[in-house]
Amino acid sequence: MKILVTGGAGFIGSHVIDRLIREEHEIVVLDDLSSGDKRFINHHVGKANFQFHKINLLHGDIAIFFEGVEEVWHLAANPEVRIGVENTRVHLEQNVIATYNVLEAMREKEVQRIIFTSTSTVYGEADKLPTPEEYPTQPISLYGASKLACEALIAAYCHTFELHAWIYRFANVIGMRSSHGVIYDFINKIRSNSRELEILGDGNQTKSYIYVDDCIEAMFAGLKAKGRSGDRVNIFNIGTDDRISVKQIAEIVCAEMQVSPKFKFTGGKRGWKGDVPVMLLDVSKLKKIGWRQRYNSEEAVKKATRDLLGL
Repeated sequence: MKILVTGGAGFIGSHVIDRLIREEHEIVVLDDLSSGDKRFINHHVGKANFQFHKINLLHGDIAIFFEGVEEVWHLAANPEVRIGVENTRVHLEQNVIATYNVLEAMREKEVQRIIFTSTSTVYGEADKLPTPEEYPTQPISLYGASKLACEALIAAYCHTFELHAWIYRFANVIGMRSSHGVIYDFINKIRSNSRELEILGDGNQTKSYIYVDDCIEAMFAGLKAKGRSGDRVNIFNIGTDDRISVKQIAEIVCAEMQVSPKFKFTGGKRGWKGDVPVMLLDVSKLKKIGWRQRYNSEEAVKKATRDLLGL
């Protein structure tokens, strides 16, 4: 199958490509390398079934790359939740408009299948934990709002132009090749100053963290299980059964780096405006089709920390 992957040089996208190449698909990657890294996919460059194009989804004619494509994995997005406070257009452009451009290219070239990576932040501050897919969506960040807008666009295109979509709402995905997030930030802060570690909020923010390998397995499990379904839009939560606090993550990172800095909390229950302090997704829908996590949140944090430290 010829498959196009946007954001394929990114953290999750590069892992998806590794899996698709193992399955011997023909892969077309579109990535502007604004947050991705060509090194993550360099081991595929030169293969007969792989091509990479450095291109911004907001500019130029991207439809030409969709010629003959049977399936799109749309992972390109600006992943920085906090940046929405400083720049209110960035998620509109890089998430919503970029998604619209992808859908238009799909419509023009008659591509019928899209896999989209969404986020737990579409739920906002949910009163129900674990939070199921049917829970009302009311995001409190511009990032969450942009992802929800993308979901709505995809659903509308599916029903209007007879497409099929698989939408995955992620918990915090961590592991090898990650280039943002709390573990990445803590490691860089400690490397700059091993005596003191700034922790955003009060450290009691408690969320689910899933190791990237488990996340990839979950996406492919959902895709295969629903492949014969007549449903046009299939939505799955992807996360772990448990949670871990930011303070616990800091303690794990410090232990792995063999340092004992003084913790300095910025205060408040949120790390930033739009931060959801408590998150746990209901993943029973995926479990019913046979998927199981291999690592809980604590194990995932330890493994991801060692990945990023090169241990």
